[in-house]
Amino acid sequence: MTTAPPLENSAANFVAASASGSVHVASTAAVGPITQGGPPDAQLIADTKQEIRTLVQEVAQLAQADLPTDEFYSAFLTRVVSAMGAAGGAVWALGESGKLRCAFQIGLAATGVDATPQQRTQHGRLLQKTISGNQAVLVPPHSGADTPDQPANPTELLLVLAPLIVDGQAQAVIEIFQRPGSGPTTQRGYLRFLVQMSDLACDYLKNRRLRQLAENQNLWRAVEQFVQAIHGSLDVPAVSLAIVNEGRRLVGCDRVSLAIRYGSHCRIEAVSGLDSIERRAAEVKQLAALATAVLKTGEPLWHGEGAEPLPPQIEQPLSQYVDRSHARLIAVLPLWPAVRREEDGAPADKTARPLGAIIVEQLRDARDSESLRTKGQLVAQHGGQALARAIDHNSLFLLPVWKALGKATWMFRGRSLPKTLLALLVLCGAIAALTLVETDFEVAARGKLQPQERREVFAQIDGVVTNVPVRHGQDVAAGAVLAELTNTNLELELAALIGRQTTNQEQLAALQRALLDNSSASGSRLSPADESRLAGELLQLRQEAENIQRELALFQEKQRQLVVLAQDPGQVVTWKVEELLAGRPVVRGQALMTLARPDGPWELELYVPERRLAHLQAAAQLPADPASRPPLDVVFTLSSHPGSQFHGRVIEMEQIAEVRGDDGNTVLVRVAIERDQLPTLHDQTTVTAKLYCGRTSVGYAWFCDLIETVQAKVMFWLPA
Repeated sequence: MTTAPPLENSAANFVAASASGSVHVASTAAVGPITQGGPPDAQLIADTKQEIRTLVQEVAQLAQADLPTDEFYSAFLTRVVSAMGAAGGAVWALGESGKLRCAFQIGLAATGVDATPQQRTQHGRLLQKTISGNQAVLVPPHSGADTPDQPANPTELLLVLAPLIVDGQAQAVIEIFQRPGSGPTTQRGYLRFLVQMSDLACDYLKNRRLRQLAENQNLWRAVEQFVQAIHGSLDVPAVSLAIVNEGRRLVGCDRVSLAIRYGSHCRIEAVSGLDSIERRAAEVKQLAALATAVLKTGEPLWHGEGAEPLPPQIEQPLSQYVDRSHARLIAVLPLWPAVRREEDGAPADKTARPLGAIIVEQLRDARDSESLRTKGQLVAQHGGQALARAIDHNSLFLLPVWKALGKATWMFRGRSLPKTLLALLVLCGAIAALTLVETDFEVAARGKLQPQERREVFAQIDGVVTNVPVRHGQDVAAGAVLAELTNTNLELELAALIGRQTTNQEQLAALQRALLDNSSASGSRLSPADESRLAGELLQLRQEAENIQRELALFQEKQRQLVVLAQDPGQVVTWKVEELLAGRPVVRGQALMTLARPDGPWELELYVPERRLAHLQAAAQLPADPASRPPLDVVFTLSSHPGSQFHGRVIEMEQIAEVRGDDGNTVLVRVAIERDQLPTLHDQTTVTAKLYCGRTSVGYAWFCDLIETVQAKVMFWLPA
């Protein structure tokens, strides 16, 4: 074996050396070999040099390109074998386990290195020795020890070996199978050329390692940002949104969804790019069904281009979801909680169940790359741990209470303790005062002031108002005309009835004359049958005349009802009554105006909320105490006189609650007042009143609304 000298010549020198040594140097540009026995062809040597320079430049460009390793080795070895005119070649890459594997080969089977197990072993030992020696070597044919466990060249070809050394460590071995018979100078040219090409291959490996380091650095920077985002909160919805949004950015896919397992089924909790999701949508339901089916297996699912057939339990929900979402690549990755290991390094707990699943989707690209799988597994691993922490945290009993107590511990430390004790004493004193100190309990209500004697004037018949002789505020006596109506239908019916009456009277007079003529001796006499017939008709006409007379009386009564009269004296309190009624059609029973007696007694009409009815009824049962206010004593103020207070007494409470405008469900309460105590009175004046319902604690009087709301809405209980 010959060790390669330092690289001193270029590829062109290698060609010159080959030519001067009178050996065969094959080339795609060469038209024939350079043979011994004559002077070398200068043009052929020049063409060969140019072609080799071109191949070297191509290899140099390949070393700078971002290509997969197998693709680079293929292009590299093809050009080197072509430039050296070799019988074949191989690139032996060193794997992670320290074993060599053939990354690419040309004509390896024809060399005979694998003809027998012994030859294979000897050749492997030779490659290992080259790797460990870190030097390029020339190995003549059939050289080396004869023992099978020693390195040797078992072939009939010259082996040119050059290791690829990066950062002091061999990564691969370039092996060229060259034809034997060349001189020492030519063989050294082979070795120098291969060493030069190996340096270019080492440049490729260095560049690839730098690119991988840069990619790894970017990846770990993105992973760090992802971990910080998902561990920044312990709220399950916030963690879910962080996992899908930051996970989509880390993986570089089109969409990431998160499904959380509840019992035996999954529910979609978050989708990247969406603040909220509609879980009743068919696509969301089908995605949840797919996640449920995959989690039952406990294994990740990658379905893309060229995927293998799946079990029907997974194939059915998967096809349904793909038909609707049109996703070309779907990955369902289970989310596992942080798995604990025993101190002796026992395997992970097999009884653990997945918390949910991460669904990674590609809508345009169906290719499943190693980078995509690695990043997807990172998202699933860290996302599962963050989700497990959030779920465990939120499953604590009375978590908001413990959080509040934990935040409040500062009040019991150091200088804050005396202030806290003082605040507690003040709070206890306030609670005792609210509970033990009594005060008047009053129920607030709104209402209106009005005369006690009020009468609504109604229309007694349908018609159209033609005249309203009264005005607002006008005093009217009993029997005064308030409004006049007209009814066209009534007039038509009356005219028709009068016509019937006239016809009846004429027929009656004619029958009477006929009967009188029959009784006289001068005229012709009627037969008894005709006389009886006429007598019956006369009786019928008289009966009809009586009916018509009664109908006329009814119509006359209706005509009198067209004039609306005041039944009692009073004052018109309806505002703009003439504008309200003039020319307006009304129906029977419709209120036309209101009459009141302002010179008589007045009263309050209060609308008490229904929830206060129990307090009023309880106050009505209290005994009268001369030393204090009587029960259901009323203190009120008028909107027209807000600075004055007046007193009254409840005289009647309605037993039915009704909805009255904006006041809601209320109970009507009538309050008697002393008219002489009031200033100038105006009907329907707004009143704000307080009804005395006995004495109670200050706390209940102040917080009655809050207490009753809690009883009704929270405790579902109402006081008796």
